[in-house]
Amino acid sequence: MLRTPATFARFRHALALAALIVAVGCAERTPSVPKLAPDAVVLAFGDSLTYGTGASRTESYPALLEKKIGRKVVSAGVPGETSAQGLARLPAVLDATQPQLVVLIHGGNDFLRRLDETQAAANLAAMGKLARDRGIAVVILGVPKPGLFPSSASFYRDVARGLDAPYDAETLPAILKDSELKSDYVHPNAKGYARLAESVAALLAKAKAI
Repeated sequence: MLRTPATFARFRHALALAALIVAVGCAERTPSVPKLAPDAVVLAFGDSLTYGTGASRTESYPALLEKKIGRKVVSAGVPGETSAQGLARLPAVLDATQPQLVVLIHGGNDFLRRLDETQAAANLAAMGKLARDRGIAVVILGVPKPGLFPSSASFYRDVARGLDAPYDAETLPAILKDSELKSDYVHPNAKGYARLAESVAALLAKAKAI
């Protein structure tokens, strides 16, 4: 069969269209969460990435997020904390802050200390369940393993799916791949935290929280 240039063009178009349909079909939906009340408290819970190591406290992502979403954001980040320690700390923090939503960024210190990732995943899931059992919405950001080409550990996606929680796998790896956005190999700088705050705000908007 003779194939003319027009035939090849139609074939390429059909392939591109098929690829687009597959991509759209495979795209994960973003679960919605209840819209935040004007006086709602958002709890930013985590370790040094939440605390803001590498920048001033006013340049941390919780401080910047508060300005972006117009709700109070409580920063509850403890540098050096493991996921097991975070799980033990979370109930008291929930009691004290009474948040409507928790932004959970945790587990990086488990990677640095080469702790069991299965246990880290279980701890993260337990944190999410603690919040959800109290009627508190949960948003999760994946934390990358340190390395030349950092990417979020796969268990973050699994935990988010199990909780039906909004999830961002890309932001922190992208920040930590860019020397202009990080203060060291595991922490953003002020520009990086600004990017993180923007992404969290965008995720909340996509999830219809704001």
